[in-house]
Amino acid sequence: MIRIGIIGASGYTGAELLRICAQHPEFQVAFATGDSQAGTAIAELYPSLAGAYGDTVFVRWSIDLVEDVDCVFLGLPHGTSQSIVPDLLDRVRVIVDLGADFRLTTSDDYVQWYGAAHTRPDLLDRFVYGLPELYREQLRTTDCIATPGCYPTAASLPMAPLVKAGLLRPGRIIVDAVSGVSGAGRPPKPNTTFCAVDSDVMAYGLLDHRHTPEMEMNIGAQVLFTPHLVPMSRGILATCYGEPSHDGLTTDDVLSALSEFYEGEPFVVVSERSPSTKATLGSNTAHVTARVDERTGTVVALCAIDNLGKGASGAAVQCANLALGLDETTGLQLVGVYP
Repeated sequence: MIRIGIIGASGYTGAELLRICAQHPEFQVAFATGDSQAGTAIAELYPSLAGAYGDTVFVRWSIDLVEDVDCVFLGLPHGTSQSIVPDLLDRVRVIVDLGADFRLTTSDDYVQWYGAAHTRPDLLDRFVYGLPELYREQLRTTDCIATPGCYPTAASLPMAPLVKAGLLRPGRIIVDAVSGVSGAGRPPKPNTTFCAVDSDVMAYGLLDHRHTPEMEMNIGAQVLFTPHLVPMSRGILATCYGEPSHDGLTTDDVLSALSEFYEGEPFVVVSERSPSTKATLGSNTAHVTARVDERTGTVVALCAIDNLGKGASGAAVQCANLALGLDETTGLQLVGVYP
């Protein structure tokens, strides 16, 4: 068995990691920290996990916990991992950070988008960006992984192949995406209470959302990104727009490009169907499609994912599988829960 630890397990991404690890045939959870919930039974906070974790409680973080642990997942607020990762290096085989601390390539980018100095810029080059469909070979040989943000995954999967194939002009890509409220995290906020989100749709992060540079890095184009909060628990639907690189581009061309790029990929479904967040619920699978509107000269590409699955914890386990030498599909769901 591969012993794993989860630092910051009391949040939604941590709970999803606990759920996935409970079904993973090679993983054994050695500890789950949650400083704000220390001493609380996992089943008390998340009754859905009771069958797997019984009386196991959240504990406070201590470096002593990683003794005899192979892999550590960090599900912490942005800015927190920088102080913990240095102590984990060379103590565990694989580090997987679900936060934003090591996703960007330069400390200047981090300052620009997160408004704070990066305390360990010397470690940025050590981390591999955790999107297997684009960076699989690097993930096989790394010991440090930075998983993507949920929105960048949903935008990059349909758009990166089209830019790489030379079918889109890289000058400007527009991404409109909607997300379920779980993407805002477990701690209550004024704009995420039931009364605030029920029967409401709201755009936020206008012009400067922090996930924008990840999209630009993966897609290879300038991106204008507008996220929206919608009244559902889980899921992301990204609708992306670009300009064809040449006249005569057809829907068959873009669908063929996506199908060719993702041939053999276990967690990407390409079809003519319009993607649905419900179809991805509880799974690590992304559903992708594209169209060419000849009337307006626009390519429209869409992607649906579960923001806690392929958008966070599922992707983290997929990456850890690769880095640990396992089949990347191990312990992960290909199909969603329906209805």
